[in-house]
Amino acid sequence: MTSEVTISTSRTRLPKPGYKDYYWLRSFIAGGVAGCCAKTTIAPLDRVKILLQAHNIHYRHLGVLSTVFAVRQKEGFLGLYRGNGAMMIRIFPYGAIQFMAFDHFKKLLNKKRGASEHVNRLMAGSMAGMTAVICTYPLDMVRARLAFQVKGEHRYTGIIHAFKTIYLKEGGFAGFYRGLVPTIIGMAPYAGLSFFTFGTLKSAGLNHAPDLLGKPSLDNPDVLVLKTHVNLLCGGIAGAIAQTISYPLDVVRRRMQLSAILPDSDKCRTVFQTLKYVSGEYGVRRGLYRGLSLNYIRCIPSQAIAFTTYEFMKQILHLN
Repeated sequence: MTSEVTISTSRTRLPKPGYKDYYWLRSFIAGGVAGCCAKTTIAPLDRVKILLQAHNIHYRHLGVLSTVFAVRQKEGFLGLYRGNGAMMIRIFPYGAIQFMAFDHFKKLLNKKRGASEHVNRLMAGSMAGMTAVICTYPLDMVRARLAFQVKGEHRYTGIIHAFKTIYLKEGGFAGFYRGLVPTIIGMAPYAGLSFFTFGTLKSAGLNHAPDLLGKPSLDNPDVLVLKTHVNLLCGGIAGAIAQTISYPLDVVRRRMQLSAILPDSDKCRTVFQTLKYVSGEYGVRRGLYRGLSLNYIRCIPSQAIAFTTYEFMKQILHLN
């Protein structure tokens, strides 16, 4: 059963749904929808990023835009979305767990004295990102393998076949977690800085320019939220800052995920070995930061849409 509580506002008296018992579920759904919207928008760029990061033999001599056109010409328009089915299966629980875990960890840390709100926000974001990665990493592994395939050279026929093949030929469940360590190491600063930057910009905007940047929440007029275009701007800035710092570890993660199907697999077995090999073989700019320009193009709108969608879903699902 739900109870209806009337809250008094300066504008009107509105019924407040009694969804408290299902807060975690609504938060889970809001995060999942936000993740799916964000990733669907930049799915073609994600595919190109994976091809460039791992130096796919068919596209390693090309740049970002030329790779986009080459993929479309060689594999058709749907080639830009190869692996996106696995991505959607992964990203809904990933986004759901990440946003839900962030809210949980932030509330937990705020109850403890001694640390500032900014520190708590950074720590909560880092822990939320790591939690989401650990829970959904096998799906990310399968998605990377499918996205790396080129038309006419299929090693896997689909998601289920990829799962079976990796399990049988790459050491069972351990094969699904290849590259987990650099992912966690990279996710800690990425998610932490992303949530920290967005939260800090949001707080600053609503505190210093509420009339210019804010508007009443749809589910609770007493609560101010950022206007849509401001949300998009703050989310984009958060994504750009976080991505710049953590990108080399993202390259290492992809290399380790794809090591079993790359000719130089024996040189990418550990984090430090992969870092040394990639930087030594290709250099810092063309190795550890290869594809970064593409990542700016994809991560800025991705984070902008993710945070904006989540903030909107919070209003729709009465999370404010």
